Amino acid sequence: MDKKMLALEEEGLKSDEELVEEFRNGKKEAVVPLMLRYLEKAQGLALRITRDEEETREVIQDVFLTLQAKLHTFEGKSQFSSWLYRITVNAAFMRLRQRKKHAAISFDSYQTPNIMDSSWMSPRSDSTDVNYMTSRHELREALQRAIEKLPEDYKAIFILRDVDGLSNEEVSEILGLSVPAVKSRLHRARLMLRKKLKRFYQDYIDEEHIYLGPRPGISLDGKKLEAA
Repeated sequence: MDKKMLALEEEGLKSDEELVEEFRNGKKEAVVPLMLRYLEKAQGLALRITRDEEETREVIQDVFLTLQAKLHTFEGKSQFSSWLYRITVNAAFMRLRQRKKHAAISFDSYQTPNIMDSSWMSPRSDSTDVNYMTSRHELREALQRAIEKLPEDYKAIFILRDVDGLSNEEVSEILGLSVPAVKSRLHRARLMLRKKLKRFYQDYIDEEHIYLGPRPGISLDGKKLEAA
């Protein structure tokens, strides 16, 4: 192993706080192991927002440049990872705004496994196996179109919470919002999506609960969830 790789490996064993402090003290290369540590998650987040691999690479480049320019301003009031993800979200939405008039990108580039497997995304239960698979495919495409039309602040929360599976507290820290604000916007985002996807569902809402699966009495794995 050459000296450069060995040095990078040793840097990778240090905590985020140690690397940030080294950067502040003039060791500018300390930004590299920090970026590498969270690169995979940052790429995944950027891809889910932009739905384009080339733009994801551009976003990551923007994030790296921002880290180099702004890392000295990180105060440690939140986890470094949350601060980095916030930069990633902002960079990704900036790219979306820049390409607003461009042609739509293939839905195949947008992965939504957590959503499609969620109980509240289960299609109607009165389908045959063939119809179920067709319905699921149609739902996936309709869902992706609907997510694209969400307002930015709702879209960011929905992706972080329901696609990436982060907790309300983690989303709160990343976006600099209160937990109640995250819950409220997530609830509204889900309702917006359900309204656009209503032909796939049998919804039931009362004063205290939202049934995000089929109506009570239908034998699917849908769960009765508290309003987010």
